[in-house]
Amino acid sequence: MNDMMTAAPQTTTGGNSVLILGGGLAGLTAAKRLVDKGFSVQLVEKRDIFGGKVSAWKDKDGDWVETGLHCFFGAYKEIYDLMKELGTYDAILWKTHELNYRLSQGVKFKFKTWNLPSPLHLTPALFRNGYFSIPEMLTFAKVLGPILFGGDKYNEAQDHLTYREWHEQRGLSQRMIKKMFLPMALALKFLPPDILSANIVLAVTGEFLRRPDASKMGFLKGSPQEYLTGPLCDYLQKKGVKLYTNSRAVELIYDGEKITGVKMANGETLTADYYLTALPVHNLKTVMPDHLKASHPFFSNICAFEGVPVVTIQVWYDRQITDIDNILFSPDGVIPFYADVAQTTPEYATMQGLSHKGKTRFEVGVAPAKDLIKLSDAELIAKVDSSIKDLFPETAKDAKILKHTIVRVPQSVYAPYPGLEQKRPTQKTPVRNLFMAGGYTKNRFYDSMEGAVSTGNKAAAELLKTHGVPA
Repeated sequence: MNDMMTAAPQTTTGGNSVLILGGGLAGLTAAKRLVDKGFSVQLVEKRDIFGGKVSAWKDKDGDWVETGLHCFFGAYKEIYDLMKELGTYDAILWKTHELNYRLSQGVKFKFKTWNLPSPLHLTPALFRNGYFSIPEMLTFAKVLGPILFGGDKYNEAQDHLTYREWHEQRGLSQRMIKKMFLPMALALKFLPPDILSANIVLAVTGEFLRRPDASKMGFLKGSPQEYLTGPLCDYLQKKGVKLYTNSRAVELIYDGEKITGVKMANGETLTADYYLTALPVHNLKTVMPDHLKASHPFFSNICAFEGVPVVTIQVWYDRQITDIDNILFSPDGVIPFYADVAQTTPEYATMQGLSHKGKTRFEVGVAPAKDLIKLSDAELIAKVDSSIKDLFPETAKDAKILKHTIVRVPQSVYAPYPGLEQKRPTQKTPVRNLFMAGGYTKNRFYDSMEGAVSTGNKAAAELLKTHGVPA
């Protein structure tokens, strides 16, 4: 971790000072855009590490631990622009363009695409996956029409439906919903299709399906701390941005027209000319005073949002269980998405400082985690191990666990329940000197790395426009 100052920050105003709350990818991106335009920027983060949902740190053995399993998609753009500016884009290792599924008792299938114009590139995925029947895939082919060509207005008009309801209305089989779309929904938002809004899945799926390379996936060759958030923090410090950890905001001070300061947990009040929040939505709700929420539906609507519990587990095994160098999806068991990061991420092929090549280091998302997050470490590991041995009955049969790590996040990405789309805030707020960034604010990729960078860019652009500076 970078050697960040942790003393209580002092903020002065001079017409172009900005105070950013939240040191995740959205806040850090906004800080870069603003300091590059000559603004005086300070950023406060309540944790002792930057990166938010993309944060990573080393455990006592020197092995990296991540907040979550993250993939880069071909559909992304703004995060790649950022990484190119930082000189780290080449750290992304692109994988074979296919989706791999493992089911109970070792059953498997995959979706591949062809290098043809959309939607012809989907032909092999529809008819050569080797698992679903031709009638099932013909029904799915009909469903592709509104996904590919519906557009934003169509998608938002489906926000009153769950994703399961939307598919059921179009005759998709229950088997396809469970085996194909359940793990995809859980990987996207950690919620099953019968809870998740149809709008969000249609919007994201449409983005991925319209371009032949959009669903192609890549992994960093090492930790995001070394190839994304760390270099970004280093850049900000060199440019004069003051970064503070262990600094928790308590409340925005609102005088009825503008924000005049932020009360901090240490008793201080920080002031600036502009304020930009890049907090997780559950933290944002706590710092907004009641009279600010009452001042405009824009702010009171945010109270309808809540975070989704997320559990990420790493398990080191004493042998190689799979040869797939990519993400895997599983509708059966408790690990809907996972990867052997000893293969996808070469610098992770270690355990306790020694080489772990030729063995397995699974990083798995345990979802839905509403009830599972309450289990003990031993119970969680037992469930994960049971799932892995069910999915890989031959290669994992006698595999022994050498080490594990568990990261519980009680409230992570926001929960996009049906009916919430119209309440999502824009980056510009009704308060002239207050701006917002984060996956719950309006953007095309929601709570993803791309969504975080995009909202950071948009919030900074709105602030620059207000200040009269070209973005």
